[in-house]
Amino acid sequence: MSTDLPDVSGISVGILGGTGDQGKGLARRFAIAGHTVLIGSRNEERAREAAGSLSGLAGAVRGDGNAAVAAEADVVIVAVPWDGHKATLESLRAELAGKIVIDCVNPLGFDKQGAYALPVEEGSAAQQAAAVLPGSRVVGAFHHVSAVLLLDPEVDEVDLDVLVLGDDREATDTVQALANRIAGVRGVYGGRLRNAHQVEALTANLISINRRYKAHAGFRVTDV
Repeated sequence: MSTDLPDVSGISVGILGGTGDQGKGLARRFAIAGHTVLIGSRNEERAREAAGSLSGLAGAVRGDGNAAVAAEADVVIVAVPWDGHKATLESLRAELAGKIVIDCVNPLGFDKQGAYALPVEEGSAAQQAAAVLPGSRVVGAFHHVSAVLLLDPEVDEVDLDVLVLGDDREATDTVQALANRIAGVRGVYGGRLRNAHQVEALTANLISINRRYKAHAGFRVTDV
């Protein structure tokens, strides 16, 4: 696999919805890797509390409102709940213009039979983000990373590949390199943004695997 990826060690990472388990877990791992991490929330106080809970790591962690985080961070991860996805991005269009925006949202429903993929008019959450943010460079990634493992201080390395999808080669290379900053993780290019639907939907299968086997499973791509 090609290692010709950019140096992203100095990039600051903003996480919209960073007070949830997924967002906070990613924040923790990027801070461990030495990045400045900005946790965003609609509630500034909650964002600051979440940042405070992650103090003492190699990188700096700060909390603020979503708009301030979107404006300041070099790269922004969208980890908001699906039901607030479109409205949140619409409200931050100006702040996110020109930036790499990483969408890790999985549109899922749950019933007595378990998790299932929800239909999305644009095709996927990542494509919806691209439609709402025409001035941003949208990349899909980090869909299958277990929040439990990200947050567990006993887990030194997270054993999985992160599929990275997008139409901008420079942006996907940057996100692959960012994924590689998390110990144990490897970023793997997974196709153009139009292929994000099946990656997001596959999360439902992964949830089923984890429930059956009482695990926090991830995926590895072979022969790459």
